[in-house]
Formats: sequence, structure tokens, C-alpha cells
Amino acid sequence: MHREFLMGNEAIALGALAAGVQVVAGYPGTPSTEVLETVAKRRGESAGEVYVEWSINEKAAMEVAAGAAYAGARVMVTCKQVGLNVASDPLMSLEYIGVKGGMVIVVADDPGPISSQTEQDTRTFAEFSKIPVLDPSTPMEAYVMAQDAFEISEQYGTPVILRPTTRVDHGYASIDVLDPSEWRTHSAEGFVKDPLRWVIFPRLSTMAHARIEERNAGLADELADSPYNTIMGEVGEYATAERRVGIATQGISYTYVKDCLSEGDSPRLLRVGTPFPFPERQAVEFLQGLEEVLCIEELDPVVERALIAVCGQHHLDVRIRGKLTGDVAFSGENTPDSVAAVLARFLGHEDEAALAAPHDMPADVPQLPVRPPVLCAGCPHRASFYAVKRAMRGQKTIYCGDIGCYTLGNAQPLDMVDTCLCMGAGIGIAQGVYHVEPDTTCFAFVGDSTFFASGITEVINAYYNQANLTLVVLDNSTTAMTGHQPHPGTGRTMMGEVVKEVSIEAVLRGIGLTTVETIDPLEHELAVQTVQRVAAEPGVKAIIFKSPCVVLARPQAHSCVDANKCVGCQRCVRELGCPALVPADGKVRIDQSLCTGCTLCEQVCPFGAIGGGERIVS
Repeated sequence: MHREFLMGNEAIALGALAAGVQVVAGYPGTPSTEVLETVAKRRGESAGEVYVEWSINEKAAMEVAAGAAYAGARVMVTCKQVGLNVASDPLMSLEYIGVKGGMVIVVADDPGPISSQTEQDTRTFAEFSKIPVLDPSTPMEAYVMAQDAFEISEQYGTPVILRPTTRVDHGYASIDVLDPSEWRTHSAEGFVKDPLRWVIFPRLSTMAHARIEERNAGLADELADSPYNTIMGEVGEYATAERRVGIATQGISYTYVKDCLSEGDSPRLLRVGTPFPFPERQAVEFLQGLEEVLCIEELDPVVERALIAVCGQHHLDVRIRGKLTGDVAFSGENTPDSVAAVLARFLGHEDEAALAAPHDMPADVPQLPVRPPVLCAGCPHRASFYAVKRAMRGQKTIYCGDIGCYTLGNAQPLDMVDTCLCMGAGIGIAQGVYHVEPDTTCFAFVGDSTFFASGITEVINAYYNQANLTLVVLDNSTTAMTGHQPHPGTGRTMMGEVVKEVSIEAVLRGIGLTTVETIDPLEHELAVQTVQRVAAEPGVKAIIFKSPCVVLARPQAHSCVDANKCVGCQRCVRELGCPALVPADGKVRIDQSLCTGCTLCEQVCPFGAIGGGERIVS
């Protein structure tokens, strides 16, 4: 055993390797991405073979892992909370079928949300799907839970969800981990044909449902004794409020609670690390003798509702407070400050500073300005959006966006994202608008990675049902937003293999599209003309704007402004919104530390005042 300073996601990955994981599949999504990437980076330290892949989407990842688990391998799936929605179809049936090899599903929740569409709580999904869920509060606990989850999975023949949240995923800690020589090696038995086990039928599902309910009741009782469900403190009079009170908490909120309580505070604490099946027996023990309990958790009132039910079932006269009573905010991320304030109100502190979080900034420390998210300087998506905007000026249009860097095309001055729902949905939404308003020129933007993840079926639907729309594929040759992971169009896999890339143009033509044009969006006038020509054609047609992400294609030169030619019209700033363009002294200058030499501003300037840039060669 040795000590390493690890990110929570790295700790989860090492926990899985220590448990003998053999197959890991997932789809990149912040805050989960580093789990699979760490496995890929460190799998060579394992004595056994470890296969890793970025699947085209979470549903595919779940099915790949299920097949390996059917064959007896230990497997792990990684995704974020909205990715679980994509994987939910196979997962809901998989719980009824069960698994042979241990199967751990790492679902990273994102309270805030910091980098997601929603704040959905996987603990609620676990209860809905009847799948056990472990809820770590620290990177160290995540490391141990990842290993325990495989044991629970194999013992009970069920997938197990590990649900870290952003602050656990991206938090760092110095933790004790097993040496690679101590990692377990696992041998897969192989797939054994058994239609009564592996083929889902209504009659078998009914029987499986009964077994699941019985299993979860027993599992709840067993998990009550788990070190992840702990009671701290004795029942006693709380000195300030003169009442017997308790705090029930979970995850990173437990860490905040512990940090915020001063030495003189003595409420009883319940930490719930296995929210489903809920540790009812331990909850009853915690509630005995208390008058009030405050629940502090992210995001849904899962613990709060469970404690209310326990009080009802066991006739306990305890008032449960939390989100449902308005004592804790129903949405948003918990922070040390917010937890300190909630505790202060509950415990009756007149001076909330007595419970101030240790991470509070001194009042005299200047706060950094808030930087709104924008497309990077030189991002080819800016050029793509601007070409479409120029081409379509004066026409009735709708621009349906999607999930990725290009969602930032909604910001001013581009203002080119009218809708954004979930991955691939922009193509479907454009179809719906067309069928209601055929006089609207409909555009659907999708990234290259998202096209493979969930866009292809939507294009088939549009073509089959004779919609009229222009598909714009923003191909920057990577999965940029989550850290530049490979996808089928990049020609390489997560295992480091070089493979034949899948051609987006060939896929579209295979569907039946006859108009598919590929163009560099940084050739501005040609791009505008292409949009005008293609959009005027009937039916489903496509433009592939292909230009590499500026993070991958390093700049070869920078543009600069000739102050003698610049008249201060600031059209470049007003039209493009590139962060490298800076108004100064009534004119414009270019921040050389940001400029990538993409030349878009040179092409937009009506006075030829910007020059010097050279095209970046990828």
C-alpha cells in the first residue's frame, strides 16, 4: 500500500482497477470523464487485461458492459447524470435480468448545475430502477466504495450505482491505495447459454420483480451496518436551543456539516452513504429520543422523505425538516457557506459567524470578476455560426442547437441558438417546427461527436418523414467540451488503436441525402454562399463545416490591427464577439495572447484594417 494525491475520479478508477475490473465503457461528460481516462492511463499496471472504450453513447456503453458482465467479467460504466437518461432503456431491463460478473455504474451528479442541463438526482433514479446506490462523501470513500460495489454486485447479482457529485469527482485528497501487486485479478467464466436467465419475458420479469423487492429488503438491513451509514453523538440536550436535535446528511454535504459545526455544537449526526436501499434500522436508532432533525443533502429530499416514512412506520414523534419544509434550498449546489447558514438558523445561533465555514474569504479580499462562458478565440464554430447568420439575414429562421461547445453560440453577438434540449434533439426539434410552420427555414446544428452519439437516428427520421431542414455538422475532429476524447470520426480509439475513421459525409449519403457539402467555415465568403445555396434546396440537406479545434491546431500566426486604417466602427467586435478583439481608445486592438490567426476578423473588416494572419495548418 502507498499514498497518492488523487482527484476523486482518479480514486474511483484506481478502486475499480484494484477490484479487478476487466471492461470499462462510457461516454465523456463532465464531471465523470476522468474516471475512464484514468483507467485507460493506468490499466497497464494491472496484471490482468483491461479493455477500455469510449462508446458512441451511454446506451451503447451500458449494453457493451452488460454483455461482458453476462460472460462473468467485472465491468464498469461511466457517465454523468443526464447520460444515465440515455442508458436507462437497457438499465431498467438489466436490473430484472441481473448480472453474473460485478457491474458498477459510475454516475456523476452535477449539483448547480455547473456543466449540465439539469440537476437530476441519481439517488431518485436508483430508487425508481430498484438498483442499489452508494453515495461517497470524499475521494477516499469513493475509492473504497468502488471496490465494495463490485462485491455487492456479485453477491446479489445486480448492477450497483456509485454516485459521486462534482465536488467529490473533482476534489483532491491524499489517500492510501493498494499497490498494483495487491490488485485483484478476476477471471471471467464466459457466457453460458441459459434462455431462462438471459432472455427477458413478461412472465420472467414478474418473477424477477418479486425477487428484487425481497432482495432489496434484505440488502437494506445488511447495509445498515455498513461503515458508510454512521451515527455520531449521543442523544442529549442541545445547550443553546434546549431541545434534542439531529442532523441527517450525505455525500459532500456531510463534509460541510462536519466543518461548519463548532466544538460547542452537539447535535446527533446521521450520515447516509447507501441511500437506496435505505438503512431503515439504523435510521430508527438515530431518531430515538430526538425532537427535530434537519436534513442537509443534494439534490432531491431523498433522505428527508425516507426519514418521514420511517417516523410514520415506527410511530416516532420527530419533526423532519429540510427541503420540503423550506429550511434548505430545493435547488442548487450546497456550499460551506450555505450549509453554515442553514445550520445557524436551525441551531438557533444569533451570530452566524460562529458557524462560518473555514473556507470563507476575508471581507477585504477582492472578488474576481465573473467571466461568462464564450467560444474560444479562433474557434471554428464562431465562423460557422456567423456564416449561417449572414447567409440567412432577413429570412424567417429557427436555429436549433445541441449539447457541446457550440451551445455557446447562444451568446451575443452571435445569438444563433434558439433551442437546446439534449444531445441530438436539435435535429428532431427542427423537424417539429417545420411540420407546424413550413414557411420557416429550419437549421439544426450538431457536433461531430454528438452526431455519432445520437444524431444519426434523428437524421434518418427527418429523411424518412420528408422534413425540410438544413443539417449543419460542426466537425472540429474531437469531443472538445469534455476534454478532447476520440470518437468514431477521429480514427483512433481509447485503447490507442489507429482505425479507419467513420465518414460523416458517407453516413449521410448512405441515409439517402443527395446534398452534402463539406467546407472550411474560415473561408468566410465561400461558406456564406454555400449556406445560401444549400438552404434553398428542398428536403433534408447537410453542410459539414470542417475545421480543427483551436486547442488541437496550434496557431501559426496572429492577426493585428493597423491603427491608421481602423476607423473605430468596431464591426468585428459587434459581429463576432471574439475574446481576442478588444475595444481600445475608440478603435480595436487584438490580444496577441489569445489570437490564433484564424483570419475571420480580417475577412469581416470592411476597411481592410486587420491583417497579418495566416491560416492555421492542421
